[in-house]
Amino acid sequence: MAETLLVGEGLTKRYGGVTALQDVSFSLSAGEILGLVGPNGAGKTTLVDLISGAQPATEGTLTLRGQPLSGPAARRAKAGLARTFQYPQLALELTVAENLLLGRAARRHGTVWRMIAGAFAGAFHPHSGADAEAVRALADELGLDRLDREAGDLSLGEQRLVEVGRALGQDPLVLLLDEPFAGSDAGGVHGIVEVIRTVQRRGHAVILVDHNVDLVAGLVDRIMLLDRGRAVFDGDPRECLASPQMQQVYFGITDASEEDVPHVVS
Repeated sequence: MAETLLVGEGLTKRYGGVTALQDVSFSLSAGEILGLVGPNGAGKTTLVDLISGAQPATEGTLTLRGQPLSGPAARRAKAGLARTFQYPQLALELTVAENLLLGRAARRHGTVWRMIAGAFAGAFHPHSGADAEAVRALADELGLDRLDREAGDLSLGEQRLVEVGRALGQDPLVLLLDEPFAGSDAGGVHGIVEVIRTVQRRGHAVILVDHNVDLVAGLVDRIMLLDRGRAVFDGDPRECLASPQMQQVYFGITDASEEDVPHVVS
């Protein structure tokens, strides 16, 4: 039986009188890919924010390998979480290689200040030793070339690839991907899919948020459907796509026939 890596219980987030997420619970096992789907405003990114530490939960608890998971994002990154964002957050003045190296530095040093200290100590250099080899391997896996380009000169799809590579460079126990395919061409999508499969083969776990339901359903082991901050379905992807909850919430269909169900791409 696979090890349980990440558990969330009763996660709730309120902003004043607005409840963005309400009493969401889940568990994630080693090697498992969980897809989060739902309409805009359903609470998908909010849930990822609570897990990663970008936002504190109003209520609820998280554990990673049975240990409480709390505190700022840097602490959680060092514990084994890595994430990407809806809009890539790269150091645009740094090169592709240097951005990829940031992932390894984040896991090693834990905080931005320790990373800066490591830089002055000569530990932040993408052109030598194990780090250089790891950066080249990541770039090959993602299909990235010309690693000396500045991130600000890349297309949106290329920036997403670099951000996913930076997250993978942290060798995370749990990889959180928030709409990683948006703006990517077929090559970029393929590279990100390969990263997801690599994480799975390592026995780690992935939480994937994306609006491309067919793509998500073909990749994940389980889907959680969110609607207005609540989890209304959590289970097999095909069963989710065929469920009344999915048809009503996501597709606006109240009486679905079999031919209404979206095709799942394997």
